[in-house]
Amino acid sequence: MSDLISPQQTTTTEIQSQPYNREAEEAVLGSVLINPESFFEISEILKADDFYIIRNQWIWASFVRLFEKRTPIDILTVSEDLENHNQLAEIGGQAYLISLVNQTPTSLHAQSYSQSVEKTAIRRRMLVAANEMAKLAYDQTKEVDAIIEKAEMQVFGLSERRIRHDLEPIDKVLSEYYSHVDELSERDEEIFGVPTGLTDLDRLLGGLQKSDLLIVAGRPGSGKTGFLLSVAKNAAQKHNKHVALFSLEMSNEQLVQRLIAQETAIDTQRLRTGKLQGEEWDVFTRAIDSMTTTPIWLDDTPALTPLQLRSKCRRLHAEKRLDLIIVDYLQLMGSDSRSENRVQEVSLISRSLKVLARELQVPVLAAAQLNRAVEQRTDKKPQLSDLRESGSLEQDSDIVMFIHRPDMLDKESTSKNIAELIVAKHRNGPTHPGIKLVFLENLAKFENAATFTGEFDRKKK
Repeated sequence: MSDLISPQQTTTTEIQSQPYNREAEEAVLGSVLINPESFFEISEILKADDFYIIRNQWIWASFVRLFEKRTPIDILTVSEDLENHNQLAEIGGQAYLISLVNQTPTSLHAQSYSQSVEKTAIRRRMLVAANEMAKLAYDQTKEVDAIIEKAEMQVFGLSERRIRHDLEPIDKVLSEYYSHVDELSERDEEIFGVPTGLTDLDRLLGGLQKSDLLIVAGRPGSGKTGFLLSVAKNAAQKHNKHVALFSLEMSNEQLVQRLIAQETAIDTQRLRTGKLQGEEWDVFTRAIDSMTTTPIWLDDTPALTPLQLRSKCRRLHAEKRLDLIIVDYLQLMGSDSRSENRVQEVSLISRSLKVLARELQVPVLAAAQLNRAVEQRTDKKPQLSDLRESGSLEQDSDIVMFIHRPDMLDKESTSKNIAELIVAKHRNGPTHPGIKLVFLENLAKFENAATFTGEFDRKKK
């Protein structure tokens, strides 16, 4: 019989121009029929749609079905399975299976054959993706941003499929871990992650660790953005860490205004109105010059989706080598897929942030909103159950912190300008009932309570 070609492969590009390797496809199948053990080696590399010739797809699918049923793979069992699916005659009968065995040079090179099949499959998908991009580009009804997003999704989908993590022997992992601990032991400082500049927090966490997803949550007005900016500024300015800051709530100009307020100690209201006085202009100018070289990148795209975030971070990471990603705030992110269930959407967003942290091996620090339950309790301290819209935030995160400001919820509180940073979850270390910080509301800035020597409130002129 003539070869059956997968129809989706022929819609955009002519058959003769499609890259494929008939000999490699047949050798892969023949190798498994000769030595079924080779299926274990190559099953993580190949899927049925990696085969260009459709009858070869069917045979591979038969291998998978037999494997899942724990049935031995040989010519007889494969023939029976294909017959049950009305495919045996279509592939050319048992004679084709026998020819696969007879034509295979050796089953010892099964992995090499499978890699050839995989490479040609990737090339075909690249051609399909390229044609899809071309169609979108010609469609005048499509927005350019939507086209770019779709194109990036196609490309990242191809690269994602190639990422594989093999099982590693424990001795290799132990050796690498020993080297890591030995390196840490030779350091004088306690901080081995990205420093936040908040001394007690850094001591507790050892800095923000690679691949960690950290959630800092609080009610509106509790100072979440101020906390994120304080961390970003300290990490970038004092320790030269490369920080990407994504704000879905504030514009880039507003973020800069707050950063300058933290740098100059000039009241944010005067910066907002431009009512600077006397020497404040000199301080302001020096701060602008100083902050110019700070390695912080800002993005104020509204309703940013996880895919957009990932593509932006991957590009910046490739160019500048990111050390920290900050998102303000998580619940304002859009979704890559339509869902009427916001809880499910937030779950997908939190999972994507964790995947991003692991993929780039950088900490991801994201703000999140708390629900109103915290305000209705006698004890106003936030709890993990107060995380808004999704329990997956607790599940996916490595660290969950709450900003608790007694003076915000209780006007009679004696703890004026004192904030507590509650570490409610710490996957790899201890929690904390409340690290004391000073919150300077007029500067939207957090400082260490133990070493703070400034004024809580600056008089507005």
